[in-house]
Amino acid sequence: MCNPLRLTYRCSRPVHFTRKMSPSLFNFSDAKERFTSATRIALDSKTSKTLINAFNQTPGTETEKKTTLDQAFRSVLEEEIIQRKASCEDFLGLIYLSIDGVTEGICSATTPFLLLGDVLDCLPLDQCDKIFSFVEENVSTWKSNSFYSAGKNYLLRMCNDLLRRLSKSQNTVFCGRIQLFLARLFPLSEKSGLNLQSQFNLENITVFNKNEQESTLGQKESFIKGSHSLSSCLQHPEERDDGMEVEEGEMGDEEAPTTFIKKQASLKIQSGPEKSSIPIDYNLYRKFWTLQDYFRNPLQCYEKYSWLTFLKYSDETLSVFKSYKLDDMQVSKKKLEELKTTGGENVYFAKFLTSEKLMDLQLSDSNFRRHILLQYLILFQYMKGQVKFKSSSCVLTDEQSLWMEDTTKLIYQLLKEIPPDGDKFASVVEHILNTEENWNTWKNEGCPSFVKERPAETKPIRPVRKRPAPEDFLGKGPDRKIFMGNDELTRLWNLNLDNMEACKSERREFMPSLEEFFEDAIEQADPVNMVEDEYKAVNNSNYGWRALRLLARRSPHFFQPTNQQFKSLPEYLENMVIKLAKELPPPSEEIKTGEEDDDNDDPLLKESNESPEEQQQKPVTGQQLDAIASKLGEEWKSLAHHLEMKETDIHEIESDSEDVKMRAKLLLVAWQDREGSHAIVENLVSALNSAGFSDLADSLSEL
Repeated sequence: MCNPLRLTYRCSRPVHFTRKMSPSLFNFSDAKERFTSATRIALDSKTSKTLINAFNQTPGTETEKKTTLDQAFRSVLEEEIIQRKASCEDFLGLIYLSIDGVTEGICSATTPFLLLGDVLDCLPLDQCDKIFSFVEENVSTWKSNSFYSAGKNYLLRMCNDLLRRLSKSQNTVFCGRIQLFLARLFPLSEKSGLNLQSQFNLENITVFNKNEQESTLGQKESFIKGSHSLSSCLQHPEERDDGMEVEEGEMGDEEAPTTFIKKQASLKIQSGPEKSSIPIDYNLYRKFWTLQDYFRNPLQCYEKYSWLTFLKYSDETLSVFKSYKLDDMQVSKKKLEELKTTGGENVYFAKFLTSEKLMDLQLSDSNFRRHILLQYLILFQYMKGQVKFKSSSCVLTDEQSLWMEDTTKLIYQLLKEIPPDGDKFASVVEHILNTEENWNTWKNEGCPSFVKERPAETKPIRPVRKRPAPEDFLGKGPDRKIFMGNDELTRLWNLNLDNMEACKSERREFMPSLEEFFEDAIEQADPVNMVEDEYKAVNNSNYGWRALRLLARRSPHFFQPTNQQFKSLPEYLENMVIKLAKELPPPSEEIKTGEEDDDNDDPLLKESNESPEEQQQKPVTGQQLDAIASKLGEEWKSLAHHLEMKETDIHEIESDSEDVKMRAKLLLVAWQDREGSHAIVENLVSALNSAGFSDLADSLSEL
């Protein structure tokens, strides 16, 4: 055993290694300096060959070199931004260089997105517009496999940061471009871009004057004075009404909020000192802008008192639109031309201006009216639509549904009457809203993907067949009837319990003669007998198969060539029957004596000569079937199961006839056809007794 003190002493001694440690193969500082200089050269030459050569010549692992090159890209970008001498083209050139680096596999896939984020964070909005144009043009690059997974979150964060800096009222077009870019970048099934729970932007509150005492409407002032006050408001934006609030966001200059007011007011001021034909008072002003709260939160309409308020205010507002049409006021062809020349068609209603002084101008504007009417249609579609996450209490009454239906017709009529191109605008809106129902249905179904993957080409797996139980094919009961899977095969197989004995039987007919086999077919082919085609033997598939085999063995006509073409087997057999009828002799009639006839026709002599056992072995006659069927009546189904009839046969019998006696008769006939020679009295009596019809079984032997 080792001494612990001695062991400690040995371990405390210094250990000298003979092998020297190898120096590190990768130096971060040298590699970063080399990559930085190579990046500047590549940026000037607009090619990535220098950068690729530097990457291959630098020692180190691929991960170490990629990380260092990423830092070099950001360092070069930082120098370009700090110097403030670089233009947007220089920034884009560096980003293009990083994209080539990702393609060549020398830098990380996130580097172009990091550079884009740094550029957009450091540049003003006017230059951000140019950089974002580059982002829009390369949307196919961002969606490729090399960039999408690594950069989708960076692009989403970058767009959200831009939207926070932009003003929805001043930079409306830029905000719309960002939203359209995100819609093109992400697939439709992307859950982050869908409003699955149908939530509303409750923060979008429309502010207006709610104090009637501070209102300037209804005062007896001339329009010139009002125009003067409006002009002064335009000249001194700092003294504008509180209701004309401007949304927060970065603005290019202080005159931007008044641009829309000047465009709208120019129509009224230039038109002269005429007074408006729309009587506007504070009540109309208040009711009109109160409706925006219902458009903001449609769930209020399901409350009783809120719905009554909405109904009252809507009727008054729509009556104003209906009574004072734009054609009847100041919108004429001349005014429309002025709107086009002054750029009035490109006015965007990003945020409603709720100043009382603009009420008259807004109601006289076609775009403004279309906005309000379209809000009604969107609200009605939500309330009538099937939304998955809508509360169970949000149910419309019949009166509400009827009012919405009538109001919808009125709104479409008003849209058609608003110039210019009212009919076209109304039809487009109706088409878009109808298409929106498909979108709601898709969201209610959980947003399934539109892309269906191609199934893998695999060989279909054969289902394992369950081995049938012995009693399923060996049969049940004393007869032990064997089922062969087909009614006809089952009948043939069970003609005799012992197949070898059946083969030795003298009554077995291996091959009938042509006269015997075609006797019935020849008789049916005679037009004098007037037998319909569906009842002819040649139309029976089993008969046709046996007839072909017999003709091939005994008829010379079978192998004779002929130019006659036959469309079906029954047609061919019918032609052969006609030929055989001409060649075969007519059936001879047996001449019987009167004594033989009397002996054969006397039933008493027959009964006296037959024992009870022989009577039980006799086949069931049609008279016996009729008697049993008339007595069975509605209870025929009980006997069907004991006769081992299938459910498909029972359903077929029910569909063939509605009379219960006829159904019982069809049941017995079907059993007789299936059993063949086994359809004897003994088997039928046994089935009747087992089904509980002992009285019918006793009467059967007496018939």
